[in-house]
Amino acid sequence: MTSWLLALIAFAVFFLGYRFYSKFLAEKIFRLDPDFQTPAYRFQDGVDFVPTNRFVLWGHHFTSVAGAAPIIGPAIAMIWGWGPALVWVLVGTVFFAGIHDFGTLWASIRNKGRSVGAIAREVIGPRALTLFLLIIFFLLLMVNAVFAVAIGTLFTAFPSSVLPYWLQIPIAMAIGYLVYRRAWRLLAPALIGLAVLLSLVWVGAQTPLELPEDPAGIPTTAWWVFIMLAYGAIASRLPVWLLLQPRDFLNAHLLFIGLALLYLGVFVGRPEIVAPMFNSNVPADAPPLLPLLFVTIACGAISGFHGLVSSGTSSKQLKKETDARFVGYLGSTGEGLLAVAAILATAAGFATFDAWSEHYSSWASASGQGITAFVSGGGTFLTNLGLPALLGTTFISIMVVAFAATTLDTSMRLQRFILAEVGRQYRLPVLQNINFATVLVFVCCAALAFFADPDNPGAGGMILWPLFGTTNQLLAGLSLLLLSLILWYTGRPFIYTLIPFLFVATMTTWAMIINVGTFFADGNMMLTGIGGLILILNIWLILEGVLAVRHHREPSQVLDPD
Repeated sequence: MTSWLLALIAFAVFFLGYRFYSKFLAEKIFRLDPDFQTPAYRFQDGVDFVPTNRFVLWGHHFTSVAGAAPIIGPAIAMIWGWGPALVWVLVGTVFFAGIHDFGTLWASIRNKGRSVGAIAREVIGPRALTLFLLIIFFLLLMVNAVFAVAIGTLFTAFPSSVLPYWLQIPIAMAIGYLVYRRAWRLLAPALIGLAVLLSLVWVGAQTPLELPEDPAGIPTTAWWVFIMLAYGAIASRLPVWLLLQPRDFLNAHLLFIGLALLYLGVFVGRPEIVAPMFNSNVPADAPPLLPLLFVTIACGAISGFHGLVSSGTSSKQLKKETDARFVGYLGSTGEGLLAVAAILATAAGFATFDAWSEHYSSWASASGQGITAFVSGGGTFLTNLGLPALLGTTFISIMVVAFAATTLDTSMRLQRFILAEVGRQYRLPVLQNINFATVLVFVCCAALAFFADPDNPGAGGMILWPLFGTTNQLLAGLSLLLLSLILWYTGRPFIYTLIPFLFVATMTTWAMIINVGTFFADGNMMLTGIGGLILILNIWLILEGVLAVRHHREPSQVLDPD
């Protein structure tokens, strides 16, 4: 099997999904109204609620959801062969992620820009808000701690990516200032900024930057984790127009160029796939394909975190309700393309089958080297275009770091929103203070990173990594349940969200039970307790949703008609 044929199939599937299925959802299910006043205008404050061009907003949404996870998940899932991974990414993107991301964005727009947790209070009941917020808090805590570790690992492994990444920040801030404070048109400064950023790839390859080895007895990676968490806290406090929007717009183009080069390298070089379609020699320490495939590949097929971005930041910036299809569904499609690229890089980026088999000789090897395998494989594709190997791996590593960092500070901003909602729910004004909430988020993430595993400071977030996939997918299932109830209350077809909910809920609950049993058998009481608590919260919330059907609500109670 040749890689270019799989790439062509993926392009065709995603094109048909956006062209026909997303249009059906927009017109027949969500019934988008171009005249509806969105929260971006209704509550415009210049910080979080900012009406934004749909291309810029798509850049923010795309780069916020397309972090390291759609690379790590498919790269790990390759241990079962490329066939199951590819099928789940294609089907999951078109019929699961698309309606999930699109739907949560639409539901938030129609509920004053509230998060899925706050919407659950109106749709399911008061207890649902607390349950949702607890699950979301756990998920965001894991996202922040884990992604900081991923970035620190990449900075340490690929020091050529350090300089370009940090210089991207003032470039983005300059673009934001020129566009929003000097009324420049976006195109010129964006193109100049992108050209400067691309030139920095060469500069970074020639000027690798490294921290001193283990300063103060703390591992270098741990210092990068602390620096990234501090950066994420500061970035999450800034107005979205100053850094988040322009940087995400730049990153979207960087990812677009990166994906274009990766796929061009596939079509030019036509590397043969050395990985098996179905791996008949799965290592003994690997978990079963069913149901673990559907939680190992979360982002890239369907992800609960996407619903947090849709209802947390993107809904507060949407100019027109009709833009929700472009931002939400097409954003998930873009991430599907990234996941397919990860599959191709780890299926055809190895020189031989023996090299592939060595990398996937154990579950620990596959899960611990997912990002580096993608960077190395992607760099190989770029050499087909005549780029030197160092320049190719530098470019790919910058791309991955940029999007992991984007997800990090978006997630920290979302966690601040969650604390504010808790403050409103339980009348705790201190949690609604933007500065206090930002500091609290940073302290919680840093505490997890540095104290959860005293023997490995900075990498404590990785202790919770086994729970990340299942918690993420459980939240996706709950969001689909929420959408199903909203559609049912408003007399719209709900089968298109109900079937994905039933599938995701079944697979992820099954996977969580397996994980909790494994943690208990290994004597890991911390993971057993946290996993068990999240499982109980999930089942409880599903039962609350079933009970909510008995108390049928009027359409005006779940959707803003104005």
